[in-house]
Amino acid sequence: MTKISSIEVYQIDIPIKEGKYNWSHGNSVSVFDSTIVKINTDKKISGLGEVCTLGSSYLPAYSEGVRTGINKIGKALIGLDPTDLSMINSVMDINLKGHNYVKSPIDMACWDILGKCTNQSVWKILGGKFGKNVRLYRAISQEDPATMSKKVKEYKQEGYTKFQLKVGGDPNEDIERIKLVRSILDKSDVLVADANTGWLMHEALRVIKATEYLDVYYEQPCASYEECLSIRNKTYNPFILDESIDSINTFLRAFHDDAMDIINIKISKLGGITKSKLLRDLCVELGIAMTIEDSWGGDIATAAIAHLAHSTQEKFCFSSTDFNSYNSFNYANGSPQRDKGCFSASDKPGLGVSVDEKLMPVPEFEIK
Repeated sequence: MTKISSIEVYQIDIPIKEGKYNWSHGNSVSVFDSTIVKINTDKKISGLGEVCTLGSSYLPAYSEGVRTGINKIGKALIGLDPTDLSMINSVMDINLKGHNYVKSPIDMACWDILGKCTNQSVWKILGGKFGKNVRLYRAISQEDPATMSKKVKEYKQEGYTKFQLKVGGDPNEDIERIKLVRSILDKSDVLVADANTGWLMHEALRVIKATEYLDVYYEQPCASYEECLSIRNKTYNPFILDESIDSINTFLRAFHDDAMDIINIKISKLGGITKSKLLRDLCVELGIAMTIEDSWGGDIATAAIAHLAHSTQEKFCFSSTDFNSYNSFNYANGSPQRDKGCFSASDKPGLGVSVDEKLMPVPEFEIK
């Protein structure tokens, strides 16, 4: 039996290539604070995990909380078998109620170890690889409509065919954003207007009624589930829920309420790959398509996203994303690289990534 011998925790800063990333409620980040976890074992096999929260005012998660939480639960994991994923998750849940984002990089690192111990890629353990690659969406940071339209044109040249506009601001500008961008896209291109909870109900209705004649998906228009459901019942366009889906239970409620056509699965929001797989498989069984991603991340998080997305049947994988291409700092080898708007999961054992030791800081702390 393999046993966890130590847990190393690193903090790294990840700047954005474009200088700044903006979305609803005036949120903006230029440098992301990411936490990398390295789990070492007595068999000299190590696993990597990462979580990168989208600031501190997007979801109930923040970067400093990741490291504090790991310091709280880490000791209870020493000596456990990292390939016994059910036990690992049970012990984490017993020692820390909630705070799924804290548990995500630990669970991710354990999947990496499981793959290495069995000489299998994570996608293989998750159910197999579907298709040659996974088509990605490109998130367009919230700016004036003309600037956002210009960026969409540039990303189309790079091969993207799916675009997620960050709306949820002034309704008049959002209407212009959606109309302008849709007008420059091909019929086969996908456009998602993602409000990230930014509209009040009357604002959401204004924007939707002014643009619903276009081929556009609407994502998480309002803050609460009940508000989103109310808006959902007033439009016939495809509807996506993201922030409201934070557990299996909330998904089941939304499914029975016919509250959405697509959901976003963010790995850290659910607590790691283990519970994300559970929700993924449930969506497949119930016929719900998914965007498979995370809140943000670097090379390790992007690798985990790729394995979960690539092991999902193509018709159920609405889209995914390659966060490492948004960043100006890459710290690992083997992470998926975008090619004409697509990426693919590594065929190497585990997640298939290794950190560049020259680029890594010393651990912030180590638990033994």
